[in-house]
Amino acid sequence: MSTAFEFLKANRVFHLGTTDGTKGRVRPFAFIMKRNNTIYFCTGKGKDVYKQMSQYPDIEISAVGPDNTWLRIRGRIAFDDSRDAKSQAFAEAPHLVNMYKKGPDDETFVTFYFTEAIATLYSFTEAPKSVPLL
Repeated sequence: MSTAFEFLKANRVFHLGTTDGTKGRVRPFAFIMKRNNTIYFCTGKGKDVYKQMSQYPDIEISAVGPDNTWLRIRGRIAFDDSRDAKSQAFAEAPHLVNMYKKGPDDETFVTFYFTEAIATLYSFTEAPKSVPLL
Protein backbone atom coordinates (compact mmCIF):
# COMPACT_ATOMS: atom_id res chain seq x y z
CA MET A 1 0.00 0.00 0.00
CA SER A 2 1.52 3.23 -1.10
CA THR A 3 -1.01 5.77 0.24
CA ALA A 4 -2.81 6.43 3.49
CA PHE A 5 -6.15 6.03 1.69
CA GLU A 6 -5.18 2.55 0.45
CA PHE A 7 -4.06 1.54 3.94
CA LEU A 8 -7.35 2.69 5.50
CA LYS A 9 -9.39 0.96 2.78
CA ALA A 10 -7.50 -2.30 3.35
CA ASN A 11 -7.84 -2.07 7.14
CA ARG A 12 -11.45 -1.03 7.44
CA VAL A 13 -11.69 -0.01 11.09
CA PHE A 14 -9.46 2.79 12.27
CA HIS A 15 -9.49 4.95 15.35
CA LEU A 16 -10.02 8.70 15.38
CA GLY A 17 -8.73 10.75 18.28
CA THR A 18 -10.07 14.14 19.34
CA THR A 19 -9.64 16.54 22.23
CA ASP A 20 -12.42 16.90 24.78
CA GLY A 21 -11.44 19.81 27.00
CA THR A 22 -8.21 18.57 28.55
CA LYS A 23 -8.78 14.88 27.77
CA GLY A 24 -8.21 12.78 24.69
CA ARG A 25 -11.06 10.75 23.22
CA VAL A 26 -10.74 7.89 20.73
CA ARG A 27 -13.42 6.01 18.85
CA PRO A 28 -13.63 3.57 15.91
CA PHE A 29 -14.55 4.79 12.43
CA ALA A 30 -14.82 2.90 9.15
CA PHE A 31 -16.11 5.23 6.41
CA ILE A 32 -13.71 6.98 4.05
CA MET A 33 -13.99 8.29 0.51
CA LYS A 34 -11.89 10.26 -1.96
CA ARG A 35 -13.20 13.72 -2.78
CA ASN A 36 -11.61 16.99 -3.87
CA ASN A 37 -8.15 15.41 -3.79
CA THR A 38 -8.28 14.44 -0.11
CA ILE A 39 -9.78 11.86 2.26
CA TYR A 40 -13.32 12.47 3.50
CA PHE A 41 -15.06 11.00 6.54
CA CYS A 42 -18.55 11.42 7.97
CA THR A 43 -20.35 11.67 11.29
CA GLY A 44 -23.50 12.94 12.94
CA LYS A 45 -23.85 16.47 14.25
CA GLY A 46 -25.41 15.21 17.49
CA LYS A 47 -22.37 13.14 18.42
CA ASP A 48 -19.67 14.18 20.86
CA VAL A 49 -17.03 13.63 18.18
CA TYR A 50 -18.63 16.36 16.04
CA LYS A 51 -18.76 18.76 18.96
CA GLN A 52 -15.12 18.04 19.84
CA MET A 53 -13.89 18.48 16.26
CA SER A 54 -15.90 21.69 15.93
CA GLN A 55 -14.08 23.11 18.93
CA TYR A 56 -10.67 21.52 18.32
CA PRO A 57 -10.23 20.64 14.61
CA ASP A 58 -6.85 18.95 15.06
CA ILE A 59 -7.32 15.17 15.05
CA GLU A 60 -5.29 12.01 14.72
CA ILE A 61 -6.22 8.74 13.06
CA SER A 62 -4.52 5.41 13.68
CA ALA A 63 -4.98 2.07 11.92
CA VAL A 64 -3.17 -1.26 12.28
CA GLY A 65 -2.46 -3.65 9.43
CA PRO A 66 -2.31 -7.46 9.66
CA ASP A 67 1.47 -7.33 9.16
CA ASN A 68 1.93 -5.29 12.37
CA THR A 69 2.43 -2.03 10.54
CA TRP A 70 0.39 0.95 11.62
CA LEU A 71 -0.56 4.25 10.10
CA ARG A 72 -0.98 7.58 11.83
CA ILE A 73 -2.53 10.59 10.16
CA ARG A 74 -2.29 13.81 12.11
CA GLY A 75 -3.90 16.96 10.83
CA ARG A 76 -6.58 19.60 10.82
CA ILE A 77 -10.07 19.01 9.52
CA ALA A 78 -12.90 21.10 8.11
CA PHE A 79 -16.55 20.21 7.64
CA ASP A 80 -18.28 19.93 4.27
CA ASP A 81 -22.05 20.13 4.70
CA SER A 82 -22.72 20.32 0.96
CA ARG A 83 -25.37 18.12 -0.60
CA ASP A 84 -22.80 16.96 -3.19
CA ALA A 85 -20.45 15.60 -0.54
CA LYS A 86 -23.32 13.96 1.34
CA SER A 87 -24.70 12.43 -1.87
CA GLN A 88 -21.33 10.90 -2.66
CA ALA A 89 -21.10 9.44 0.85
CA PHE A 90 -24.53 7.80 0.55
CA ALA A 91 -23.69 6.51 -2.94
CA GLU A 92 -20.50 4.91 -1.62
CA ALA A 93 -22.07 3.60 1.60
CA PRO A 94 -25.84 3.09 1.10
CA HIS A 95 -26.14 1.58 4.60
CA LEU A 96 -25.70 5.09 6.04
CA VAL A 97 -29.39 5.65 5.35
CA ASN A 98 -30.11 3.27 8.24
CA MET A 99 -28.73 5.94 10.58
CA TYR A 100 -29.53 9.08 8.60
CA LYS A 101 -33.02 8.48 7.22
CA LYS A 102 -33.19 11.52 4.92
CA GLY A 103 -30.03 10.51 3.09
CA PRO A 104 -28.11 13.47 1.67
CA ASP A 105 -30.87 15.80 2.86
CA ASP A 106 -30.40 14.78 6.51
CA GLU A 107 -29.37 17.92 8.37
CA THR A 108 -27.79 15.87 11.18
CA PHE A 109 -25.30 14.21 8.79
CA VAL A 110 -22.02 15.91 7.87
CA THR A 111 -18.81 15.04 6.04
CA PHE A 112 -15.36 16.27 6.97
CA TYR A 113 -11.91 16.17 5.46
CA PHE A 114 -8.29 17.03 6.12
CA THR A 115 -7.25 20.55 5.18
CA GLU A 116 -3.69 19.68 6.17
CA ALA A 117 -2.28 16.35 7.27
CA ILE A 118 0.83 14.25 7.68
CA ALA A 119 0.57 10.48 7.22
CA THR A 120 3.29 8.21 8.60
CA LEU A 121 3.60 4.44 8.30
CA TYR A 122 5.32 2.65 11.19
CA SER A 123 6.60 -0.88 11.79
CA PHE A 124 8.65 -2.72 14.38
CA THR A 125 11.34 -3.56 11.84
CA GLU A 126 11.77 -0.40 9.74
CA ALA A 127 12.10 3.32 10.28
CA PRO A 128 8.87 5.35 10.02
CA LYS A 129 8.12 6.61 6.53
CA SER A 130 5.95 9.40 5.25
CA VAL A 131 3.19 8.39 2.85
CA PRO A 132 0.89 10.57 0.73
CA LEU A 133 -2.78 10.78 1.68
CA LEU A 134 -3.90 9.81 -1.84
